[in-house]
Amino acid sequence: MPGSQFKQAVREATGSTWEHWAAELGKTVGPLWSHEQIRNHLIDERRVSAEWAEWLATMYGQLMGRTPTGVTKDAGVQIGVRKTVAMSVAEAWQLLLSPEGLALWIGTMDSLPLQVGHSFESKEGVSGKITVVEPLRKLRMTWKRPEWDEPSRLQLYVLAAKSGKTTIALHQEMLEDVYMRDIMKRFWDDVLTAIQNRKEAVR
Repeated sequence: MPGSQFKQAVREATGSTWEHWAAELGKTVGPLWSHEQIRNHLIDERRVSAEWAEWLATMYGQLMGRTPTGVTKDAGVQIGVRKTVAMSVAEAWQLLLSPEGLALWIGTMDSLPLQVGHSFESKEGVSGKITVVEPLRKLRMTWKRPEWDEPSRLQLYVLAAKSGKTTIALHQEMLEDVYMRDIMKRFWDDVLTAIQNRKEAVR
């Protein structure tokens, strides 16, 4: 269901609250309407932008009992991203945990002690607690942005790939809603691209 960040964003983008949109769609949308029909109705009849018509149709579809991509019963809303980079496992692990690497995915920190139970918070307010440490392979932790009501769960893997390369994989679950899933997918894609670009820049 829609979280606080989505509700704030939809109000800023459309001038109306999520509750207003849900009530209005409830008066119009039939139980057999497809996602496309709901979206097109919002665009054509309500003059909503294509982007926000898509989001409103997705969220209203959940109210109708439909399950969007990325939602599971046990892990809630989740996302997985990965990228193979031209560095060894040790190099990738070291980069991710260096001040430069931490700045990309947690924020400004001098270091991240790899101890189960260690709580962290960056200067930017991203916080969490480490729950699993497998050196040179896996980290599991809670991970929360300062504006979030609840933390997510994050797993970070470095996995040996062909030709001496390494696949960096991130799996995040218990996100607020599918809107935040989309935001975090773009965030992690940008993180992994930045890691790849920094490695190529020092060649």
